Amino acid sequence: MKLRRPRRGATRDVRPVWAACAALLDYPDERLVDGLGGIAALVPDDPHLQPVIEHLRTHPLRELQVDYVKTFDLTRKCSPYLTYFSHGDTRRRGLALVEFKETYRAAGAEFDPEEDELPDHLSVVLQFGALVDTPAALRLLLDHRAGVEMLRLALAGFDDGAGSPWWGVVAAVCATLPPLDGEEADAVRRLVEAGPPAEEVGLGGYGDPALSAPRPGGPTLISPPSIPVGAP
Repeated sequence: MKLRRPRRGATRDVRPVWAACAALLDYPDERLVDGLGGIAALVPDDPHLQPVIEHLRTHPLRELQVDYVKTFDLTRKCSPYLTYFSHGDTRRRGLALVEFKETYRAAGAEFDPEEDELPDHLSVVLQFGALVDTPAALRLLLDHRAGVEMLRLALAGFDDGAGSPWWGVVAAVCATLPPLDGEEADAVRRLVEAGPPAEEVGLGGYGDPALSAPRPGGPTLISPPSIPVGAP
């Protein structure tokens, strides 16, 4: 399936990049480390992803896991959950999460409430786009473009400006999207200045109760038709 970009004449099959990014954004475990060769083969010339793959290949797994949690679980501005940037922990976020589930369902992919990721995790969206419905995933990414760009900027400035090794993954995703126009660039600027809404109400009672489940740090999955992270 070739992706037709809105407002752009060129076409490009982004699925290999999205599949690689989906795997690399997942919590690092032995399966991911063992699969790095296959991931590298998917994107042999990608200047953003090859350094990430090399970093994962050359650092101890325990160190990678600690760094991942420090980056994505303990740093709010590096949240991989796209609706967090637009809605924070407010009531509106529950409805936004339902929209992601409905997009998956419309394409014939049911999100599994037994799994531990929320449907707006960037890794889930990319996996959905790589394996099920590329245009639908693109729409989700463009609807939340400001959040994707915010995550890229946050990772670039992580650790007092040293940058996160995972920055290259989000940079690779952004490189597959249409260039930011003036309005979208303004939205990113406003988000950087203001940050996500901060109404701390939780998600219980809004949409599917499974949406409020915490993520212990395991694999991202969508059930039949399955979308297994790490299986490009």
